[in-house]
Amino acid sequence: MKLSIVATLYRSAPHIGEFYQRCVAAADALFDGDFEIILVNDGSPDDSLSHAVALHEKDKRVKVVDLSRNFGHHKAMMAGLHFACGEFVYLIDADLEEQPEWLKMFYDTLTQESGIDAVDVVYGVQDTRKGGWFEKVSGAVFFKIFSYLSEADIPANLVTTRLMRKRYVDALLLYNEREFFIAGLWAITGFNQKSIKVNKLSTSESNYSFGKKLALALHHVICFSTTPLKLICLFGLSIAGISAIFAVWVVFQYIFGTFAEGWPSIVVAICFFGGLNLFGIGVLGLYLGKIFSEVKQRPNVIYRQIYG
Repeated sequence: MKLSIVATLYRSAPHIGEFYQRCVAAADALFDGDFEIILVNDGSPDDSLSHAVALHEKDKRVKVVDLSRNFGHHKAMMAGLHFACGEFVYLIDADLEEQPEWLKMFYDTLTQESGIDAVDVVYGVQDTRKGGWFEKVSGAVFFKIFSYLSEADIPANLVTTRLMRKRYVDALLLYNEREFFIAGLWAITGFNQKSIKVNKLSTSESNYSFGKKLALALHHVICFSTTPLKLICLFGLSIAGISAIFAVWVVFQYIFGTFAEGWPSIVVAICFFGGLNLFGIGVLGLYLGKIFSEVKQRPNVIYRQIYG
C-alpha cells in the first residue's frame, strides 16, 4: 500500500463527510486508489463514530479505530499511526482547518531528493498562529520558553499535518512513554525533516480553555525537560552564596555595634525562603507524579472496537 491517511475525531461530525471526500480526491490523484484512511475516534461526545462507521461500510479503505474514552489528541494520533501500513503516512486533523489538498505539495517536497539525501518527513508550519492576539502571544511565549527549557528543537507555529515515510513512523512508534509531548517526539526522532509554509484556517472555536492550555504547557515542559530541576539547583546555590555574604556582613555589623535589629526583615526572609522551598518541592512533585504515571505501565489507549 502506498499511502495511509491518519486523522483523529473529536467533535468532528460536521466535517467528516467533506473531509473524506477531499482526502479521497487528493489521494486518488497521486496513488490511483492505493491508499487507506484511518479515523481514530477519541471518545468524541457527538456522533462522529456513527458517521465514520458509515463511511467504512461504504468504502472498505476507511478503517475506524474506536477508543474506549477520550485519551487526548496526542495519544490518539499515536494510536492511529500504529495501524498505518502505507509506504507514506499522511497525518492530518479532520476539522478541515488543515487542508487535505496539501498532500500533493507535501508529496512533491518529500520526493524531490532520493538516495542518502532523501527527505523522510515534511511538516507544516504557519507564518503566524491563527486566532486572536492572546492566542498568538501565548503561543509565541510557550515556544520560546519550551525551546529554552528543552533540548528538542521544535519549530514555532507547528501544525499537525505531516507526510512521513514508513521508516520514520516505525522509529517514532518505538517510544513507549505514557507521558509525552508528541511534537517533542517528532523532533528527537531525527531523520531528514523539512518544513513547508501552510495557511491554517480557523473553522471552529478551540476546545482548549486558558486553564487547560496552561496545564498542557506545564505538562509538555515537565515531560520533556529536566532544565527546571537544574534551574532550581542553581538558584538554590545562588541564594546560599548571597546568604553567606550577608552573614559575613551581619557579623561585621555586630562587631562594630551598628546592626539595627528588626522583626520585619526576619519575617520577610522567612517568607521568601519558605516560598522558595515550597516552589522547589512543587516542581519536584510534578516530576515525581510523571514518574509515578510511567512506572504503573498503564496502556496509552484502550481500544473499544476496530472496524476494518
